[in-house]
Amino acid sequence: MKCPSCSDSKLVPFFLEGLFRAHTCKVCEGNWLLIDDYLRWKEHNPEYGFSQDTVFEAEDSLKALLCPESGAIMSKYRIAHDSGHRLDYSAAVGGVWLDKGEWEYLKEKGLAGSLNRVFTAQWQKKLKEDSTKITFTAVYRERFGEEAYEKVQELREWLNSHPRKADLRAYLLAGDPYSADK
Repeated sequence: MKCPSCSDSKLVPFFLEGLFRAHTCKVCEGNWLLIDDYLRWKEHNPEYGFSQDTVFEAEDSLKALLCPESGAIMSKYRIAHDSGHRLDYSAAVGGVWLDKGEWEYLKEKGLAGSLNRVFTAQWQKKLKEDSTKITFTAVYRERFGEEAYEKVQELREWLNSHPRKADLRAYLLAGDPYSADK
């Protein structure tokens, strides 16, 4: 198999951290692994804990990569909402390309033990929701000012937990709550 990142180098079989089958590129130091191999290993080692004390310098391939087994274009999946890193996944064969340092990054984030979850619709949806919340929080903080934002957050939490919240909202939104007119 040819390296999807370097294109000219060959992938060499090895065991990632001596744990499960993978292939590595001696030139770019990326790793190709099949989710099935990872899951089979994980099934037999459910209690294994990955050390999160890693030092890494992760690189991320920005270009579209081709699956080294099928030749199909691999999809890029976000890892975390606070990271620009994307994992390349081949749905055709269930393989993952990890650029140099990405395995260490997954360990640092506590995701090495659940690598397969990164490729689920639920995981990607949650990342999108988290990113949206962060974006709107920044917009509101800028628009309202820090002090007003904190106060309105407190009011919102109190209002949403109150048993008569519908009545309280109606009272707040009425132009004159003491009049029968709008």
